[in-house]
Amino acid sequence: MQMGMTGLGRMGANMVRRLMKGGHKCVVFDLNPENVKNLAAEGAGSSTSLDDLVSKLSKPAAVWVMVPAGGPTEKTVMALAEKLKAGDTIIDGGNSYYKDDVRRAKLLKEKGIHYVDVGTSGGIWGVERGYCMMVGGAKEAVVRLDPILKTLAPGMGDVGRTPARGERPGTAEQGYLHCGVAGAGHFVKMVHNGIEYGLMQAYAEGFDIMKNANSEQVAPEHRFELDLPEIAEVWRRGSVVGSWLLDLTAIALIENPSLSNYTGFVQDSGEGRWTIMAAIEEAVPCEVLAASLYARFRSRQEHTFAEKMLSGMRNKFGGHVERAAGG
Repeated sequence: MQMGMTGLGRMGANMVRRLMKGGHKCVVFDLNPENVKNLAAEGAGSSTSLDDLVSKLSKPAAVWVMVPAGGPTEKTVMALAEKLKAGDTIIDGGNSYYKDDVRRAKLLKEKGIHYVDVGTSGGIWGVERGYCMMVGGAKEAVVRLDPILKTLAPGMGDVGRTPARGERPGTAEQGYLHCGVAGAGHFVKMVHNGIEYGLMQAYAEGFDIMKNANSEQVAPEHRFELDLPEIAEVWRRGSVVGSWLLDLTAIALIENPSLSNYTGFVQDSGEGRWTIMAAIEEAVPCEVLAASLYARFRSRQEHTFAEKMLSGMRNKFGGHVERAAGG
């Protein structure tokens, strides 16, 4: 199958490579001509603009947008909407807000253009492992894209079948799923990333406790010198807390046990916030996910005004003297 790809960052470029390896034809565009040149050297069709990209696609055309969420995605989708024809499909494979998907799908439907949102998980490893994809959009459009989705997905691999699943139909076992109408794919991916925040925070806090097991705050007879890289490794093998995130943790720790090459300044890409917002709208409690998001906010600050307020109150009501800054 032929597909256009605009946005050739690490994920976009690697998705093209996986598709070409699977026998698909890709025409690519990026604002950086060097990125286009590199993939053209690997066999992709090149283009110099969105107009050029669309002109090189057979009908009905399918264009996958893999640019940063927000303004860049909005601009690209709206530009493509002016160039594509009825029956064509725009696929947003980034981390867009699901409410934006609902709005865009409605606008494009008036032009007869399909809009498919694909929440994509796999990162820089996806070119080899495959990508887990959560898809939203009209059934007709999603079915037509099935050859593309199937190639990008990881397939069954060595993951065992869920007991009692039987002959239940569907593509979930292959690593991709049509979750519902437009917006549903990115909604599920949003919650996926919110859960990811919580899992990462749990690992981070647990390893921090073990790192400080020899702290002077602990009685000498209860102190331990623990080998964190080896603990991460043993947990990878048979433990109930084993996961790909733990695999990556083990890599980071074996490369640098002190993690001194990291500052601890942790960004959030938006999905965690949107997950909390959705929980509020649904009146669903999500204490762990919310706390993990706030921990990321805290990682980007020095002592906050609120913490200084706490120190001031403790001093005034109890005479508690806090350490001076840097002390």
